[in-house]
Amino acid sequence: MASGWSANQFSALLGSYQKGLGLAGPTVTGLFALYVLGLIPGLLAGGPLADRFGRRPVAFAALAVNLLSSLVLMAGSAVPGLLLPGRLLTGVGAGALLAAGSAWVKELSGPPYAVDDGSAARRSGLFVSAGFASGGLVASLIAQWAPFPLVSAYLPHLVLAVAAALVARGAPETRPEPSAPARAADPSPVDWRRFRRAVLPLAPWIFAAPTIGFGTLPGLVDGGLDGWRTVYAGVATAVVPGAGMLVQPVARRLAARHRIATGFAGLAVIALGLALAVPAVVRSQPVAALAAAAVLGAGYGLALTFGLTEVAVLAPAHQLARLTALLWSLAYLGMFAPYAVTLLAGAFPVPAVLGAAAVLAALTCGAFTVLNRREA
Repeated sequence: MASGWSANQFSALLGSYQKGLGLAGPTVTGLFALYVLGLIPGLLAGGPLADRFGRRPVAFAALAVNLLSSLVLMAGSAVPGLLLPGRLLTGVGAGALLAAGSAWVKELSGPPYAVDDGSAARRSGLFVSAGFASGGLVASLIAQWAPFPLVSAYLPHLVLAVAAALVARGAPETRPEPSAPARAADPSPVDWRRFRRAVLPLAPWIFAAPTIGFGTLPGLVDGGLDGWRTVYAGVATAVVPGAGMLVQPVARRLAARHRIATGFAGLAVIALGLALAVPAVVRSQPVAALAAAAVLGAGYGLALTFGLTEVAVLAPAHQLARLTALLWSLAYLGMFAPYAVTLLAGAFPVPAVLGAAAVLAALTCGAFTVLNRREA
């Protein structure tokens, strides 16, 4: 939850940085992207480190970096040059925390490495979504009304990170120790063919959908919002992951019916959300855009649930953190989607770009179904 909170608290402050510090739009956009540049190395390093040294030490070290990143960003209100390392540290800490923490939460949620209904694998996604939903909304409310918003907006994350450390201090280590013969007999037991068919085509859409929902749409329909733009952006950052959390009962029922049903539904709902965004942008309707963002959030929740559950099935115990980190890395590539929309908007109308994205999501859904049609 602390990881998700740290990611989205900055998103809600983009306008405040432009107005309060006089930073240019491209500069603020670049700072947002730096999070991903730090996050992917954090994920790719955090997973193997957690498999080698344990979930607990890597998670606590990452949580410390996560907390430090907010302190550096707070100092950035006085020294803007610190915003760059602050955002990089946010990504590194959040990435390593996701990699180690997802495996740790899954293993703490039931009999170690037992095959269950997928609820244990989904639990980490729920906590991350809760952090996404809360962090952006709280930061936007503080930025709208509290004094010194570029400092005070980060205080809730500091409290959350410290509280998380205190609550988790008694949690045991769960990393398994596979026997040497098992390693020698099967050094790479992951079914990579199935990973490429089921996880790879879906993964980038996991975060492409929500970032378009709360990162792109609010700026396209802000007409008539007057002084409520920051609050509207914060509400969008809460609605999108909030919808992803609310759709979890549906995800469980779909998974019980057919193995790939949750992934298929996630991609189909994302395509629908992008299609609904087109008329909302054409008519500049904030309410309609918020509804489209909620649909994109539901698609995000379904897709993330499928990805985490599939990885938990595919990964042997001693490679769970590593494969989970790979899933998160592929998913976070989708956070560049708003920049792709901005880039293409220079040559094409934004509604046409969003419509093309909807078609691409629908085609991905079709390809996903064909590639996995034989799965039970």
